[in-house]
Amino acid sequence: MRRLRLLVAIVVGAMAALASGAAPAADTNIAVAANFTEPAREIARLFESRTGHKAILSFGATGQFYVQITQAAPFQVFLSADRSTAKKLVDDGLAVADSVFTYAVGRIVVFSKDSDLVMGEQTLRDAAFNKIAIANPETAPYGAAAVEAMKSLGVYDKLSGKIVQGSNISQAFQFVDTGNAEIGFVALSQVIGRPGGSRWIVPANLYTSIRQDAVLLKNGAGNAAARDFIAFLKGPDAAAVIERFGYATK
Repeated sequence: MRRLRLLVAIVVGAMAALASGAAPAADTNIAVAANFTEPAREIARLFESRTGHKAILSFGATGQFYVQITQAAPFQVFLSADRSTAKKLVDDGLAVADSVFTYAVGRIVVFSKDSDLVMGEQTLRDAAFNKIAIANPETAPYGAAAVEAMKSLGVYDKLSGKIVQGSNISQAFQFVDTGNAEIGFVALSQVIGRPGGSRWIVPANLYTSIRQDAVLLKNGAGNAAARDFIAFLKGPDAAAVIERFGYATK
């Protein structure tokens, strides 16, 4: 009898949920620019706790994700490290046009684990190091910003022979963190909460603003979790995380 009452309660609960229009929990596959790794993980945890949906995150270089999406990779949302790639996907007919928005504005930092090495732009002018890490400027907007900043300072030619490239900003940071490069251009979000070392936040006027756009891909147009993630990313909970990691949201 007790078992029967339990079964009835479960059925009644399910019917009530259907009657109220509650959407069942779902998964969504999200491609995330490598610089946004830690904020995205925290936002995904909040998203799941608030909605019941699960965001399955993949991290990499924006240019590489573009190629994968054009080759039918099963992503439903794309968090780019620039503005142009999201627009290109819309132009290609692979993304929903009115879903594009800027979710974060990034900053680059010259960082070293050596607490005495980075002393502002003069460190780049002196070039008293063997290797400087950047992300691949052909596929990673943070790498393109690093090259632009060096050219703005007039030091690119002097430093070009010392550059080691990571496939994305996470690998560039790893080169510095493991000592394979004494210094590197990394994302502010990667070091904002890290004690020790030395750093210089590169003035924003030395490179084109890194406005990062998100877009709902056509694969995700019919997926409730994908649509809800885009909405959540625009909301105050996500904005608080984004700002805490050193990004602006406008």
